[in-house]
Amino acid sequence: MLSWRRHMPRGMLLKSEGFASSLYDPEGFFTLGQYCKDAGLPYADVGNPVPLETFVSYGLEFQRRLVPELEHHEVALVREGEPGFCLTLSTGETLRARCVVVAAGITHFAYLPPELAGYPPELISHSSAHSELEGFRGKPVAVIGAGSSAVDIAALLGEAGADVHLIARRQAIDFHSPSQEPRPLMDRILAPRSGLGIGWRSRLCTDAPLLFHSMPESFRLKVVKRHLGPAPGWFMKERVMGRFPMHMGTVIAGVEVKNGGLGLALDRGSAGRATLELAHVIAATGYKPAIRRLPFLAEDLRARILTADEAPILSRNFECSVPGLFWVGLASANSFGPLARFAFGARFTARRLTGFLAASLRLNPARSACPPSSITAQ
Repeated sequence: MLSWRRHMPRGMLLKSEGFASSLYDPEGFFTLGQYCKDAGLPYADVGNPVPLETFVSYGLEFQRRLVPELEHHEVALVREGEPGFCLTLSTGETLRARCVVVAAGITHFAYLPPELAGYPPELISHSSAHSELEGFRGKPVAVIGAGSSAVDIAALLGEAGADVHLIARRQAIDFHSPSQEPRPLMDRILAPRSGLGIGWRSRLCTDAPLLFHSMPESFRLKVVKRHLGPAPGWFMKERVMGRFPMHMGTVIAGVEVKNGGLGLALDRGSAGRATLELAHVIAATGYKPAIRRLPFLAEDLRARILTADEAPILSRNFECSVPGLFWVGLASANSFGPLARFAFGARFTARRLTGFLAASLRLNPARSACPPSSITAQ
């Protein structure tokens, strides 16, 4: 839960519906709904946004109950060994494993566009650098983006007393429509609900990830990039509209560091140019999986991993070109589709990967050291 605990702003609400925000256990017992019932917290499968704090506490309780043997260590280095892999922990301890599952989440994959990269972090930062926003009270801050991260953090900045500006290339913010239950039968047929949202495209992504895997690479990359584009939750609309300036249809024409702050030149198309004097810019510009950004991968190991758009190319069992090295989560989205970017994808991922490892052990007992020795790189 590191990304959620340290890299998301407190007070945020999840865009995923309650039923789509559960972690996966084989019996399907400890759902988010069950946790909220036990804890006396408000919950609905649809239509009641889940607070970040509720999701984090649920995730930590899930681990305590179902994976109590988890060891909290940071992996400093993963390199190839004989056989398998050698892992060095930040404590200096070394481990050997025949298999490694990299479940690095999104922490290392924060993306800054070129025009905002290379500046001191006290002037320009990614949204993932901010879990607390009180330090911006009274300061002029610009948020770049039109998706849920941008809108969420802009709203929270405004509520924390910052002088906030929202800047986006898009002409308008595309808020999700409020969820309605029960839905008319025809609506359910024409646009079925899925864990990724409403519509047949999302339903295919959740129900047929192996079919997605069989599609041409160019098609897969295009779908992952375009499907489920920037769209904040419906519940954020009243918290942002009319609350602070929004510079829509605007691109950044230049950045100037001056007097301990920033001059941000804006190109507003037919509306002309303008300049904002700011103390800070927060880029809510999303995440892009790129294995070069993972500091714990040895350079020679990284060089052996075949990639597409900087993410590992995976088999139908999540294995990359280096035998015994598996990838899940955001890093697997280019292979299995948008499903892999969300908690709702945990069921498919866990069942597919563990099923493959169990079958390989039955066929090849010599690999029996794999599961007990495996550790997850965070």
